[in-house]
Amino acid sequence: MFEHRKGLQFDVKVEKSNPMLAKQVQEVLGGQFGEMTVMMQYLFQGWNCRGEEKYKDMLMAIGTEEIGHVEMLCSLIDQLLDNATPEAQDQAAKDPTMAAIMGGVNPQHLIVSGLGAMPTNSNGVPWNGAYITASGNLLGDFRANLHAETQGRLQVARLYHMTDDESVRMVFRKMLARDRYHQYQWMEAIHEMEEKNGLIVPASFPPAAEQEAQKHAYEFYNLQEGTNAQNGPWATGKAPDGTGDFVFLDHPEPQGTEVAPVIPPDSLHHDIRK
Repeated sequence: MFEHRKGLQFDVKVEKSNPMLAKQVQEVLGGQFGEMTVMMQYLFQGWNCRGEEKYKDMLMAIGTEEIGHVEMLCSLIDQLLDNATPEAQDQAAKDPTMAAIMGGVNPQHLIVSGLGAMPTNSNGVPWNGAYITASGNLLGDFRANLHAETQGRLQVARLYHMTDDESVRMVFRKMLARDRYHQYQWMEAIHEMEEKNGLIVPASFPPAAEQEAQKHAYEFYNLQEGTNAQNGPWATGKAPDGTGDFVFLDHPEPQGTEVAPVIPPDSLHHDIRK
């Protein structure tokens, strides 16, 4: 059960209207790595979680926090769109200063949402449920969560440098701090899961089934011109779990044979000549 409180998680204020920035902020709201994505990702992982209760509680806590972040960004976009009316657009055509503020308005903010935030990215592409990862494997999911927080924080940091509005920057600083913690959180959770179950997902796959192909688990295939990759830890030394040694293979030969597909009937491919 969820309960809405009127106060935002952090204060959200702007110094002046800025429709262009509102359009840009849509990316960290409804983009692939935006707050809507991590909100839904954590909630679905939590709702479907089976196992230790601490993981479910952690997921539900952070998923609920992300609902608050979505609300904060909606409030931020709403305030950035204040006064961005069609009349203001007409005035912007006459006044260069006004044009700098109002000239970048997203038409959908005027036409579709009535100067409100939308569940879309900065190009107006609707948010997509396919963005989220909720596989039921906690280690796999936690790694996806770390990736999502990494990309999300990167985008907020870029937005921070795209505005000189100190009030907006304060909102971004709060989000950057929380995203820093969330990266720490997933790092710690991943480390704990790896210590319990091993490094590889899924850990339950029977090793005997891999026996024939086991050597391929340690080979680096260098399939390009340069050879500097051989100097990395992924190409020499022991695997992280200590089960084998990495091998650098420069331009390995194909191990399979060429396949000659059966020619389909003329009714499917009319131009094939036998």
